[in-house]
Amino acid sequence: MGENGGLVQNRAKNVDCRPNCGACCIAPSITSLGKPAGVACRHLDAALRCAIFGQPGRPVCCVGLQPSAEMCGASREDALRWLADLEARTAPG
Repeated sequence: MGENGGLVQNRAKNVDCRPNCGACCIAPSITSLGKPAGVACRHLDAALRCAIFGQPGRPVCCVGLQPSAEMCGASREDALRWLADLEARTAPG
């Protein structure tokens, strides 16, 4: 997710963050923010962009998550499904 609504490109895989998606801010849990899986992050803005992108207070797990063809798929729905599946497979217990 880019600052000022721009695109962020993952240079290693050459994948752009999809506009109006927000899947990575909805599907996974973010424990440091008390955000459960499947719920929009409180920092997700109306354009489905991270309002704290590039700021020091952004959670480490968010900083490390980069768009990829595998994760993002062909649509927002693909990304939501992939991330929800990853969340389910990596959940404790």
